[in-house]
Amino acid sequence: MLSRPDFHALIKENRVHSSLYYDERVFQEELENIWYKTWVYVGHVSEVPKKNDYVTKAIGPTPILMVHDRHGNISLLQNKCPHRGNQLCAYQKGNRTSFTCPYHAWTFANSGELVGLAFPDGYEGVDKSEFSLGKVPRIAIYRGLVFGSFAKEGPSLEEHLGDAKRALDQMLDNSPEGELELTAGFLQHRTKANWKFVLENETDGYHPGSVHGSIFQVASSPVPALYKPESLALTRDYGNGHTEFDLRPQWRHVGKPMYWFNTTAEKLPLYTEAMKKAYGEQRSQEIMIDGSPHIMIFPNLFIAEIQMFVIQPVSVNETIQHVTALQFKGAPDFNRRLRQQTMGSVGPAGFLLADDTEMYERNHRGALINNPEWIVLTRGEKRETRDEDGHRIGHSTDEVTQRGIWRHYLKLMTEQA
Repeated sequence: MLSRPDFHALIKENRVHSSLYYDERVFQEELENIWYKTWVYVGHVSEVPKKNDYVTKAIGPTPILMVHDRHGNISLLQNKCPHRGNQLCAYQKGNRTSFTCPYHAWTFANSGELVGLAFPDGYEGVDKSEFSLGKVPRIAIYRGLVFGSFAKEGPSLEEHLGDAKRALDQMLDNSPEGELELTAGFLQHRTKANWKFVLENETDGYHPGSVHGSIFQVASSPVPALYKPESLALTRDYGNGHTEFDLRPQWRHVGKPMYWFNTTAEKLPLYTEAMKKAYGEQRSQEIMIDGSPHIMIFPNLFIAEIQMFVIQPVSVNETIQHVTALQFKGAPDFNRRLRQQTMGSVGPAGFLLADDTEMYERNHRGALINNPEWIVLTRGEKRETRDEDGHRIGHSTDEVTQRGIWRHYLKLMTEQA
């Protein structure tokens, strides 16, 4: 057997070894210590609004069924027949009270129990309860966001999220009803790169000026100013691997409602009126100035102001990003614009995600080159400070977030060693 990677030797405070991105042993350790142990975002309750609705999801490479089951509960079932291991359900979504395996026709209630066997005369005395579908042991929901953990015991979801909950609350404040309705459907973007390249990039403010320079040159937007030396935006490490690109200081400096969305409150009259009715004049103005957050919830949920990404590692060198437009309950005119801008930025002919995907794949190919061996994460290290809550912060282009991710990663990969 190959020896276990020495993570203390591979991860330093301001640099990491390239092998962490391509070593199969590392990937298998990540599955055990991160994806199958910590809390992982799975889906949103609005994706299964009716009893017996289901959608296919994943925790890491493991297929999951998120079900609004016959008892009215949200359940997370493993999409595997316990008889011979066949994939139980191949449809992405639907409404059904039971699932029947296409191989040997074993049938399971949508709450997981085995309820029927083909030709049962060969199974005399079999205890059906021994052959229920595998379940994710722990499930927790924060304001409609569904998380699952394969660990039977561990920190609560509230403990896992910590102060990063504030950014999720900020997102939901943009709804006049305080809720999401993820009804736009998901795009899937596959990249031939390790999942951690995607994770690190989501709150990286150093790359947009170069990687996305072409779209910045032709589009009229306040976004490019976020990545300049004079920007007031911040990078933040919330701990537990959660990181943020905090845009609020920049938007508050401008002080215009909906400026973050490159529009004005007057151009969204229905939304503006609904927000005033829900929150009052002053608070609605504050919300519409701050906008939606740019937050990466470790290890796989990324809110990028107008859209949601869910990162799924498929193998050590392949990752899928599932992306959908945020849709705020009670905001139809705003939601239409959100769908349009999402398609323009990360759709099949979008301007932004193609740029990033090219970088992910080039990074992965570069990691295989052994000189130099180390990835450098020193930007802003000497000017890093703390906010009023003690969280590490830096300039919008600083690598505060990457260092925070790797700090937590090292803890997860070594705490049981």
